[in-house]
Amino acid sequence: MSASPPQSPPKKSPRVFTIPAGLPFVDVLAAGIFDFMGSNPAALARVTVLVPTRRARRSLAEAFLRQSEGRPLLLPRMTALGDLDEDKILIADGFGAEDGAPAADSIAVKPAVSGLRRQLLLTRLVLAGPGEANPNQAAHLALELARFLDQVHTERLSFDGLEGLVSGAFSKHWQETLKFLKILTEEWPEVLADEDALDAADRRNRLFDAQARAWIENPPTDPVIAAGSTGSIPATADLLAVVARLPEGRVVLPGLDLDATPNAWAALQESHPQFGMARLLERLDTRREDVKPWKVPGYDWRPSDRARMVNAALVPATAEPLPPLGGKETGQALNSISRINCPGLREEAAVIALIMRRTLEEPGKTAALVTPDRGLARRVEAELRRWRIEVDDSAGIPLARTPSGAFLRLTARMAADDLAPVPLLAALKHPLAAGGLTPGGFRAQVRELEIAVLRGPRPGPGIEGLLGALKTNRGLDKKTLTSLQAFLNDLKKTISPFAKTLQGKPKALPEVVSDHVRMAEALAATGETEGAVELWAGDAGEAAANFVAELRDAAKDFGAVTAADYPALLDTLMAGRVVRPRYGRHPRLHIWGLLEARLQQADVMILGGLNENTWPPEAKASPWMNRSMLKEFGLPSPERIIGLQAHDFTQTFSAPHVVLTRSDRVDGTPQVPSRWLLRLDNLLERMGREDAFKAPECWLDWTAGLDEPAESRQVADPRPTPPVDARPRQLSVTQVEHWIRDPYVIYARHVLRLDPLPPIDAEPGAADWGIIIHAVLHEFLGQYGDALPGNAERRLLEIGRKVFDDFQVPPDVDAFWWPRFERIAGWFIEYERTRREAGFRNVATEKKGKMVLDGLTGPFTLTARADRIDHHADIGLSVMDYKTGQEPSWPQVKTFLAPQLPLEAAIAEAGGFKGIDKEEVAQFVYLKLTGGREPGKEKVFAEDMADVIDATVTRLTKLIYQYDDPAMPYLSQPRPMLLELAGDYDHLARVLEWRGRAEDGA
Repeated sequence: MSASPPQSPPKKSPRVFTIPAGLPFVDVLAAGIFDFMGSNPAALARVTVLVPTRRARRSLAEAFLRQSEGRPLLLPRMTALGDLDEDKILIADGFGAEDGAPAADSIAVKPAVSGLRRQLLLTRLVLAGPGEANPNQAAHLALELARFLDQVHTERLSFDGLEGLVSGAFSKHWQETLKFLKILTEEWPEVLADEDALDAADRRNRLFDAQARAWIENPPTDPVIAAGSTGSIPATADLLAVVARLPEGRVVLPGLDLDATPNAWAALQESHPQFGMARLLERLDTRREDVKPWKVPGYDWRPSDRARMVNAALVPATAEPLPPLGGKETGQALNSISRINCPGLREEAAVIALIMRRTLEEPGKTAALVTPDRGLARRVEAELRRWRIEVDDSAGIPLARTPSGAFLRLTARMAADDLAPVPLLAALKHPLAAGGLTPGGFRAQVRELEIAVLRGPRPGPGIEGLLGALKTNRGLDKKTLTSLQAFLNDLKKTISPFAKTLQGKPKALPEVVSDHVRMAEALAATGETEGAVELWAGDAGEAAANFVAELRDAAKDFGAVTAADYPALLDTLMAGRVVRPRYGRHPRLHIWGLLEARLQQADVMILGGLNENTWPPEAKASPWMNRSMLKEFGLPSPERIIGLQAHDFTQTFSAPHVVLTRSDRVDGTPQVPSRWLLRLDNLLERMGREDAFKAPECWLDWTAGLDEPAESRQVADPRPTPPVDARPRQLSVTQVEHWIRDPYVIYARHVLRLDPLPPIDAEPGAADWGIIIHAVLHEFLGQYGDALPGNAERRLLEIGRKVFDDFQVPPDVDAFWWPRFERIAGWFIEYERTRREAGFRNVATEKKGKMVLDGLTGPFTLTARADRIDHHADIGLSVMDYKTGQEPSWPQVKTFLAPQLPLEAAIAEAGGFKGIDKEEVAQFVYLKLTGGREPGKEKVFAEDMADVIDATVTRLTKLIYQYDDPAMPYLSQPRPMLLELAGDYDHLARVLEWRGRAEDGA
């Protein structure tokens, strides 16, 4: 474990100050430094300021510039505690070996093992340990182990007493868990020794200790100020204890509550905002009463009424409450603060964006959203774009969500899933995908490919599966087919090397990553730019490139991974990486995470996402120890993070102008307000000010009005009346039924030329089953229409197998459909034998025909593709239709609601089927082929055939005349088969709305 803390400096009263909550911390700090350093420009450069974070360092630099009113000046040496390194220790205050400072080798500290390298090393240990885990699961466990390691180092603990934690009172689970932790106690130290490195938290402790020892042995004579830290890390607290006792050292705490009663101070718990500073004061050996305000001219050093109010609200339950604020103080505390409860996240984001937009109306005024909810932050970013305002989330964008990071993830999943439709389209439709073409031309080809083979049932795996699906698509013209085949062959050259890497034997992770990157770069190339230039461009591209380079180096001895493991492992290793913009997009609007908001202040502070388990977060139990074990081992309880965030809340809540927002529901789930809001509500209720937080403006109404139309109107059923010359002059017999039952379908398909698209990667359904059965019977009768072979059933099954394979029926669907087809085959062969013995012979299958009818404005062509036509010498023609679903009834046929077979019969009698002589049609036959308990069934209609055929043609002619009238509308569903059946164009016709059956969310 890390070295023990340095010995304390000689006893001297520590100088500890506080800047009250509500004041702009960095401005007050800078003003105070200016005040006691005087007007000498060189004096300021002798000051060293330690701040918690890099962002705090930048904010302090800006504060000094504000203090100087833009005049040039020499800034103090400002160091973020996380950036402390050996060089800064050696050069601090001009120390050198001749001044008695420790020599370089005495404070030399081994480098820290990188986070990614550590995660992969731990992952390898987990995979080699007991139990079964895939690399992705092991990487997750490794991440948790790394966090546990950091906790142990942070608290300066040792694993020596780990085995003695589990007593007979604990379940066997905890005993097994501690056995698993031997990875850290026995194996990890050896791994670190081989790496000649340290854990980052251990190295930080050693550096802080080295700096403390350097200052103890050689106290600097120039001022050293540690400001803004609460000492939540023991090593930081030890360093602050040294700074506080330096000759010119000072520690400045943020928002220490000097008014808390001794009883309340003694009752602080880990979830209280002052708990961390109370513990820090103990380490500094300083009484709270000895802490002095950081007094600066022009700033009120006393706590604001707002700060006093929140401190009173959060007094521990076991302590005596503070005296209530007076009426005047309460009014001042509640001035310029409002609370907005929103129905959901969408409304909350819109309200916040509108408040920020309104702030810009006042010149020079700034606004900031402070929230730990990154989802809410992204929503607010999107809402602000309605005013073309770009604002950065300073907490950063996850690398996995940036264009470069997402492209790497999507292309890995695409190749690992063998070009399955959804991951394939996700990768190829990514903005970076170009495949050597122009981005527009590439996406046009991808859209063609999607419509041709990726919508509907899944094609076979890989490029070969896509090429096979193209061949079976009978609706493609030759030009499109040739173009898509060339496109897929080019894509094959790009993807195949990486696909072979994944599909072969497991390969070493660096090799897989290198092949993956080569494929991604090739896929990102355009006709003018190399793929590497496109893929690694910008901040996100640079971060992705650094991640890939680090991963290849860190995984040099990781081992082999499979295609199934690589995408998930890549996602896990990329998780936690963020891309922070170098420059903000808007100078006056900000989105800050809690860490970024510390020590910063805007004119309008919006505290968003104030729900329990969001702000504060859920106090999650440790996966490695229960609460009793944590306490005995010396680790903080899960509530410690709540205390840290409580301090962030009180600091931001005390700002001069504050808006509090929360959502009543998130993803439909009711939410509980943050415990801090509830405590404030209770305080105000005791004071008789229940509605004090209510927003004076109607923000929710205003946001609702942003998207509210100028006027609303009742939705009526559509009645389109296109010009006659735009109306179709040719329809098939199957489309005539749509024309009768739902004319809007004809309008949408033939006038608007909109074709319905099946879902992507859809499970094969009833329509596909019917297409396959039709194809099998067509091929069989095409070969054996004249005479059945002796092995007819076997031949039919062979043909069926070939068609099933050509259509690439998925194995799970094939297992269900093939037995049904086998039953159909047996029934169909027996039916054929019986029918042929009765004198029928097959004369046509899948036969095209047409007939021209007169219309009001010109001829109208009726087309057909007859499933089957048989002939009997004694009675004439028999028009047949295969039905794998429900066949129509005879009344439906006679009343023009099922006109398909009567119209095919009319075409046959008119000689419209080439190769079939004109002859009367004696019967309509529906063959119902389901493959169920009753595999097949024949239904024959032979009554009044001539009258039915003539009446059907007459009604069709009348229909043609009606729609040749330009005033005749194409109505939606005037004669639906069933109201419950949804049509392909019902959403376009807004059927549910004008029927009065629309429901919320439908």
